Amino acid sequence: MPPLMAIEFLCRVADVLNDYLGGLNEDLIKDNFIIVYELLDEMIDNGFPLTTEPNILQEMIAPPNIVSKVLSVVTGSSSNVSDTLPGATASLVPWRTADTKYANNEVYVDLVEEMDATINRDGVLVKCEINGEVQVNSHITGLPDLTLSFANPSILDDVRFHPCVRYRPWESNQILSFVPPDGRFKLMSYRVGKLKNTPIYVKPQFTSDGGRCRVSVLVGIRNDPGKTIDNVTVQFQLPSCILSADLSSNYGIVNILANKICSWSIGRIPKDKAPSMSGTLVLETGLERLHVFPTFQVGFRIMGVALSGLQIDKLDLKTVPYRFYKGFRALTRAGEFEVRS
Repeated sequence: MPPLMAIEFLCRVADVLNDYLGGLNEDLIKDNFIIVYELLDEMIDNGFPLTTEPNILQEMIAPPNIVSKVLSVVTGSSSNVSDTLPGATASLVPWRTADTKYANNEVYVDLVEEMDATINRDGVLVKCEINGEVQVNSHITGLPDLTLSFANPSILDDVRFHPCVRYRPWESNQILSFVPPDGRFKLMSYRVGKLKNTPIYVKPQFTSDGGRCRVSVLVGIRNDPGKTIDNVTVQFQLPSCILSADLSSNYGIVNILANKICSWSIGRIPKDKAPSMSGTLVLETGLERLHVFPTFQVGFRIMGVALSGLQIDKLDLKTVPYRFYKGFRALTRAGEFEVRS
């Protein structure tokens, strides 16, 4: 069996369980063991993937809710599998229910990007790339046929598509042609590499002598994206040789958690001053200077901007002759954003 087939199937299982249970952890699986067992029974047959589309599974197996749990206790019946086979199982577009009807026809497209960056101790940008997703929320009557095009598709690398996307139009003209699933789904994922700068900077400085270490961290806007940068956080793990820490900031809140993680919540960076954190670390007995320096994990969010530069050109509905409403949004947040000290 191709190894990627097993990996893809496991990713499908994880996505379906996330949709059903609202998360994926040991406690949720224990609490909903019967539904998990029923889902696996439908998703795989004799070792081969069978039904992995969420809309078909939701027609066959009802998602868990309070009412179904109460009924199972009262009636003693623990199965919630439907007796009828969903019509989409015999359709050419199994990801979509054929008889969908809406009073208002709407399509919303979100560009959601995460910036991964590594900055070395000299402040030099070693790596900076974007991993993004095109997320679509579609509520359209019937069986719509959509096309989505970008103004600058040449910047995209490592694209990965939902099964609804026809590959030939993308290969020839970089146009996404597809019949969308109903509701919210991930249309495609992509990567944009070798970006030249980051929207914010973090400058840590450590000076140690005599068993103590002075810490100073500055945060500010390096490249203004034109939109507000908020949800800014800076975290780092205190080295094991630190006995105690006394840290404070001129903006935001500094907390030292039980596992020796220092968390600095800044929120929105003010325009009139650069947030700074400073304080003193006490080293364990016998150590004069700090020899192990932490790596800073940075978080942020920018609404309304795709920092990769990707731009949506147009979204058209080809087959169904009625008006529909469309909207576009963008969001960039920090992924694995590291600053070494």
